[in-house]
Amino acid sequence: MGTYINIGNAGFQSARNGEYVDKSGLIPAVNKTLFTEFRLSCVTRCRRFGKSMAAKMLNAYYDQSSDSRSLFADLEAAGDLSFEKHLNKYPVIFLDVSDFVTRYHDESIVGKIDGELKEDIHSAFPDIPVKDDDDLMQYLIRIADVGTQKFIFIIDEWDAICREFKTGTKAMDEYVKWLRRMFKGGNTPNVFAGVYMTGILPIKKYKTESALNNFIEYSMVEPRKLSKFFGFTKEEVLTLAQKNNMDFSELEQWYDGYQIGDELSMFNPNSVMQAIDTGRCRSFWASTGAFDAVANYINMNYEGLKDDIIDMIAGGRCKVDPTGFQNDMSIIRSKDDALTVLIHLGYLSYDWRREECFIPNKEVAGEMVNAIKSNNWKNIVDALAASEQLLLATLDGDEEAVAKGVDAAHDENTSILSYNNENSLACVLSIAYYYAKNVYITYRELPTGKGFADIVMIPRKNVDSPALVIELKFKRDADAAIDQIKRKNYPAKLEQYVGNLLLVGINYDRETKTHTCHIEQA
Repeated sequence: MGTYINIGNAGFQSARNGEYVDKSGLIPAVNKTLFTEFRLSCVTRCRRFGKSMAAKMLNAYYDQSSDSRSLFADLEAAGDLSFEKHLNKYPVIFLDVSDFVTRYHDESIVGKIDGELKEDIHSAFPDIPVKDDDDLMQYLIRIADVGTQKFIFIIDEWDAICREFKTGTKAMDEYVKWLRRMFKGGNTPNVFAGVYMTGILPIKKYKTESALNNFIEYSMVEPRKLSKFFGFTKEEVLTLAQKNNMDFSELEQWYDGYQIGDELSMFNPNSVMQAIDTGRCRSFWASTGAFDAVANYINMNYEGLKDDIIDMIAGGRCKVDPTGFQNDMSIIRSKDDALTVLIHLGYLSYDWRREECFIPNKEVAGEMVNAIKSNNWKNIVDALAASEQLLLATLDGDEEAVAKGVDAAHDENTSILSYNNENSLACVLSIAYYYAKNVYITYRELPTGKGFADIVMIPRKNVDSPALVIELKFKRDADAAIDQIKRKNYPAKLEQYVGNLLLVGINYDRETKTHTCHIEQA
C-alpha cells in the first residue's frame, strides 16, 4: 500500500461504518467514460457537498490492492452491468492537492508533487527504474509501455493551487504546464484508463478556452447528467429524517434550495448529516476566506452588486451570465463574475432555466447576514435587527408601530433603493420582515405592472401564529390596500387560515415619504 498509489479503501470504509447515503450510482457513470475519448472528467462543486467522499468511493472501487466487494454489495452500483468488469482492476493514483498546499507555500510545490508521486509509484513498480531525466509522466509512459494495465488517476481539490497562487505566479504557471503535460499529450490515452478530478472551481480559462479543453466538465452551473450526485435529493433526506426521527420540514428550511441542473431540490449533504448527528438544525457552514475576495467587489457596489445581494437576502433573484467567468477567483471583471464565484462557493444557487441566482436556504442566508455584519453594512444590519419588533407589532395589530417600522427600514435603505419603485419598496418590506422567516414561509410576489407588490406569510409547521397577507399601495391609503386584498380574494386562497389570518395594508406616500398601515383580521 502506497501513499499515492494503491492507497486502499480505508477512506470509503470509514464512510460505510456510519450513516451513508448511497451515491454509488456515480460509478457506472464514470465507468462509461473509461477507455473512451471522454475518459477525462472534471467534476466540481462547492465545499461540504461530498467531493472528497466521491473521490474516496471511486478509489475504493477501482484500487487493485483492495477487495472492496463487500463495501458495495448493498449499493446501487453493484446492480450495474459494468460493476464486475472494473471492480478493483486498476493501479490507482490518488492525489489530494490540498495536502501539498498545506506543506509547501512557494514555487517549489509543483516539483514536489511530481517528485513525491514518482517516488511512490516507483515503489509499486520496482522493476522499472526511474531515469535521471524522468518526470512523472515520462515514468508512467515507460511503465505503460511494458505493462498491460492502464492507470486510474483521481485528483481531489485539483484547484487548491489555483486558489492559493494567483495567475501569473511561477507556481501557477508551472501547475498549468504540469496538468497539460499529464493530460493533454498524445500519450495520455496510452497511460490512463480514466482521470477523475474534483474541486470547487472548473478548469481555468484562457480567453474563452479551457486550459485543458479535452476534459469533460461538470459543475454547479453545468452538471450535465450528474446532477443527482452533487448533493442530497429530497427523497434521500426524507428517508434520513424518518429513520432518525428528525423534522423533515426543518431540514428543508435550513439546507434545501439548491437547483443543480435538472434537480430542482438539492440539500447540503454535510449540513444534513451534521444536523442528524447532533439532533437539531443549525448552521454548520464553515466560512472561508474565499468570500472575502468577493466581498471587496460587493462593498464597492460593483455594477450594483451590493444592491442585488441585499435584494436576494430579502428573497429576490438576480440575473446572471456565468459563461464569461475565467474560473479564477483572482480575476473578477464584472458583476456576473462575482455572482458566478458565489455560485461555485455555494453561497448562491443557479437556476439555468431563468438564468438567475438566489440564496438557497436559511443556513446560507444566515451566513450572508454574518458577512454583511463583518463588512459593516450598518443600514442593513439595523433594519434586520429591528425586524423582530416589526413582526411583533404586526401580530399585535399595532398599526402605528408598523408604519413607523417600515418608515425606518425605508429610510435606512435610501442609499441603495429608489423610493418610487414598487419592486424596490417590496424589497425594503421583505428586509423589514426578515425575522419572520424564522417562523413563516414567505412568498414575495413581484410587481405585475398594476402598481402593487404582495407578501404572503404562511406559518411554519408547529408555529401558532396567524397567516399574513401584506399589500402595498402607492399614494392612496392603507384601507385601499386592504380593499385590494379582498378584491383579489386572497383569503379564499388561504381558507384554512380564515379566523387566523391578518390582512395588512401599507400605503406609501411619495410626497411625504411616509407610510400608513391598516390591519384587519379575516
